[in-house]
Amino acid sequence: MRNLNIFIGFIFFLLLFSCKEEIPDSGLKSGLWRGEILAQNNRIPFNFEILKKDGVFTIYLINGKEKFLIDGVNVHGDSLFFDMHIFDISIKAKLKDSLITGTYTKNYAKNYVLPFKAVLNKKLRFDNVNSNHKFDGTWETTFKTNEGKETFAIGVFEAKNDILNGTFLLKTGDYRFLDGYTKKDTMFLYSFDGNHIYKFKAVKVNDSVINGEFWSGKAGYKTFISKRNDSIKMPNANELTYLKEGYEKIDFSFPDLDGNLVTLNDEKYKNKVVILQILGTWCPNCMDETVFLADWYRKNSDKGVEIIGLTYENKNDFDYAKKRVEIMKDKLNANYDFVIAGTSSVKSASASLPMLNKVVSFPTTIIIDKKGKVRRIHTGFLGPATGIYYEEFVDDFNQFVKKLIEE
Repeated sequence: MRNLNIFIGFIFFLLLFSCKEEIPDSGLKSGLWRGEILAQNNRIPFNFEILKKDGVFTIYLINGKEKFLIDGVNVHGDSLFFDMHIFDISIKAKLKDSLITGTYTKNYAKNYVLPFKAVLNKKLRFDNVNSNHKFDGTWETTFKTNEGKETFAIGVFEAKNDILNGTFLLKTGDYRFLDGYTKKDTMFLYSFDGNHIYKFKAVKVNDSVINGEFWSGKAGYKTFISKRNDSIKMPNANELTYLKEGYEKIDFSFPDLDGNLVTLNDEKYKNKVVILQILGTWCPNCMDETVFLADWYRKNSDKGVEIIGLTYENKNDFDYAKKRVEIMKDKLNANYDFVIAGTSSVKSASASLPMLNKVVSFPTTIIIDKKGKVRRIHTGFLGPATGIYYEEFVDDFNQFVKKLIEE
């Protein structure tokens, strides 16, 4: 009798399971959406496009002139989950008709959660905008924190097709693609690339002076003043980081993604020009440089040159760091070598490479000749958003490395 009851119960369970109501179609709609991240009471708008093919969703995050492919989009019932491109950042949201609401979370940071929402068929980042040409040009800029710390920068802006485009250049890199609009004597600029969450607001005092505010992410805030100066130049990026007196070479021993120790004395790098890239997968300027180096390496890897990415990640955990680097390599098609060098601070990077005066910035690029001698150390990276500055860097880089290859 007991066995019969067990059998009947098992049959009942199978019938119940087989008759269970199917999870309804997600209702996630393809098309152009406008999203918003709420940070420091500022709404940071951006666009993204959702596509569906053969039952699989993909998303293209749109930030001004650039697009990022986001795959691995998970939909379950009315729930939506996806990670932000190469970054350890997640969106978790609920779907309802043409509205998505949820949270934006930096998984590696403590308590870094911000509200997120999106609306379908908002095809533009802004409503009813226009841009005048009052802010066009080059501006010598000083950012200042509440504590009084100052940072030099150059602002470059141009109004085109009702949108104000531009960026700020710093000695450590740039603020990447910014776009926005103007209202009379006030400009608004925004950026959201999956990691950066930026808003700039500035008022033109007169034809040559701008006063502004800059909000960054969950808590960052600075004021700035800009003065029109079309002849202003950036500091020489090849002079900020250098070898300490008595050193001519770089020496290290770091594990690759398989845990094998890599040094510059390995046979693979002998009698070759070697480019060392100090980076982190969390760093958008590093992402820009990796895109450039990956393409450059595909075209030049047969010319006696190698690249090693020295990665410094957000956690002191080899498996975590390895996973982040593997994701970046795959998404950016970066087929050169990478090692796990330390954690994500300039202090950590400086300690791991004690022959340098200091590591000022992620990224930093060290170019070594065929004899193992350091020939150039380039601090920061001015990416495609900087226009002519990026083009000048690419031209100089190509000429310099070509010279070393031919030596």
